[in-house]
Amino acid sequence: MSGFLLKDLSRQDRYKLLCAVVVPRPIALVTTLDVNGAVNAAPFSFFNVFSEDPPLIVLGLQHKPDRTPKDTTRNIEREGEFVVQMVDEALAKAMNDCAVDFPSGESEVDTLGLATLPSVDVKVPRLAAAPFALECKRTVSLAFGPGRQLMVGEVLRVHAREGLLDTQTMYVDFAAYRPIGRLFGNLYSYQREPFTMVRETHAEWTARLDTEAQEGN
Repeated sequence: MSGFLLKDLSRQDRYKLLCAVVVPRPIALVTTLDVNGAVNAAPFSFFNVFSEDPPLIVLGLQHKPDRTPKDTTRNIEREGEFVVQMVDEALAKAMNDCAVDFPSGESEVDTLGLATLPSVDVKVPRLAAAPFALECKRTVSLAFGPGRQLMVGEVLRVHAREGLLDTQTMYVDFAAYRPIGRLFGNLYSYQREPFTMVRETHAEWTARLDTEAQEGN
């Protein structure tokens, strides 16, 4: 088997293949403000952290089938601000409900009765139920074809739910966090059984191999 040349696949097959292979992906539940000040909320799994200096995240923004921008894209382009809520097990249902194709201009936050809290450095509110919320401002947006846009945002401030973060060590209690991951189709994953692998220096790696060789003789 020589693999698949992606240009020979349909757009839908490319999407299915890449989404099923690159897993699990973190989920960004993004809040923005529409032109009337209503709070929009939408989930994105084409998302990740990109850099710590400067602190940047990346969002893959998909347009509607008719190639017009969705509410989140238009709101970020207009206001330049947004909040990324990380999604844990408790927030999963609300996140999925926010993916419903509500009419443009209808606030998912209001319709679903989601409580919000004020942000500090941006006008966009954050969801009170989020384990972590990242206040962001748009840095740059790049269009790749008529239906996809890559947006880079600077993280200005991080909010953590009580009990999740040791502010002295910046240690996150992963067992209490309980994030979920995006797979493909209607599939998601729990992250309940992490395991540890220590990253060794070259000297440590060499010493370990020598020790294992000696023990094997």
